[in-house]
Amino acid sequence: MRLSIPVLFVSMIICINGISQSNADRSATQSLFESDGILNITIKGNIRELLNNRTGEAKSFPVIMRYHEKEAAEDSVSISIKTRGHFRRMKSNCDYPPLLLQFSKKARVSNPVFSKQSKLKLVMPCKGEEFVVHEWLVYKLYNIISPFSYRARLVRVTLKDESRKKSTGPFYGILLEEEKQMSERNNMILVKRKMRPQQTKKEDFLRMAVFEYLIGNTDWSVEYLQNINLVAPDSLSLPITVPHDFDLAGIVNSPYAMPAEELQMNSVQERRYRGYCVRDITDFDSTIAFYNSKKKDIYDLYSGCTLLEEKYIKTTLKYLDDFYSIINNPKKVKNEFGYPCDPNGTGNVILKGLKEE
Repeated sequence: MRLSIPVLFVSMIICINGISQSNADRSATQSLFESDGILNITIKGNIRELLNNRTGEAKSFPVIMRYHEKEAAEDSVSISIKTRGHFRRMKSNCDYPPLLLQFSKKARVSNPVFSKQSKLKLVMPCKGEEFVVHEWLVYKLYNIISPFSYRARLVRVTLKDESRKKSTGPFYGILLEEEKQMSERNNMILVKRKMRPQQTKKEDFLRMAVFEYLIGNTDWSVEYLQNINLVAPDSLSLPITVPHDFDLAGIVNSPYAMPAEELQMNSVQERRYRGYCVRDITDFDSTIAFYNSKKKDIYDLYSGCTLLEEKYIKTTLKYLDDFYSIINNPKKVKNEFGYPCDPNGTGNVILKGLKEE
């Protein structure tokens, strides 16, 4: 499945919250996550050595990053950059490693777009840039579900190696909101301690866990803070779970995605509820009602997105149909969401996450 890049790049129309928006009147002077436009960035430096830095402690490289949004004037900023991650950092797994962009105080002051940023994760294509767009849409989807969610900006990335005078790209990437910025935006603090999911705020947890079920993602756990962050209004309150990293979700359908062997699943597109045991299934009633209230917004996000191939839109809408047929069938709800209560199933398997870089 390949994106029609020339057509998409010319149109510059993207899908936000189910509405296709033209960005001709957007200003590049807006801070990074206040614009919906695709940001074009060119990173110039020792790119070859950077991309080969795939093992051991990541080394930082000084680079110049030029950026602009559509017809806006180009600007530039000096930053440092390094590889990050685990699975996607390994050359045997991914074409490009994920990157971490680090901004000095001077860089932030002189560049309005990045004025609020100190560091940013840049998601790079692993096996095909279309899957980057798919993952970006999952972030936008969770923005519909909860304000306790990461904002994501779609970018077009060009890499220029200054020593070899060679360019690669452009291709799609995702800039992700920083943890601290996400928590402060919601008047929250980050909670770093590990805990059982039962110790988090129940309503928000169920909404988040059903979201992971909706997108077909099993690659998360609260116990090990695996692809989960915790935020709370203060140190005494129950924390709220905030998910991230969705490349292994069935709705993204990346070619390298496989469910954990311990879960005994055949495919990531097979759904498996990974919440804790809730014996009174009526506890899900308000969550189900919430997802029914958001159904149109969720469908519109995909059906109205010009960045997607028709085939992917069709299969994704069918995937959403399956979800809604389940949550509106009481018997299926009991079977699916009651699965963690089955002592003979794999609903209680806890996947140990890797330390995040």
